[in-house]
Amino acid sequence: MGHELGGSSFLLLGSRSDGKAQLTLYISEDLVQSRKFHAGTIVKELAKSINGGGGGQPFFATAGGTNPEGLKEALAKAKSIIA
Repeated sequence: MGHELGGSSFLLLGSRSDGKAQLTLYISEDLVQSRKFHAGTIVKELAKSINGGGGGQPFFATAGGTNPEGLKEALAKAKSIIA
C-alpha cells in the first residue's frame, strides 16, 4: 500500500494557527489490523479536546477545532490510547 511509512507507526500531529487547532493522525496498516485501531474514530474522540470534530479512514484522519489550548490534552489522550 502506498501509505505505509514502514514498521508500526502511530503518528499524531497537532498544530495551531489563527486561534484554531488541527489534528492529523496516521496509523500503519499493521496496527489497524492487529490493534483494531481506526484513525477516524480516534481522531473524532481527540477532537473533543479542541472543541471540534473530525473523521477519516482507518489509517488516516484529520480534525479541526476552535480551542488550540486543548492540543496538549488531545496528545495526552492519544498516549493513553496506544499504551
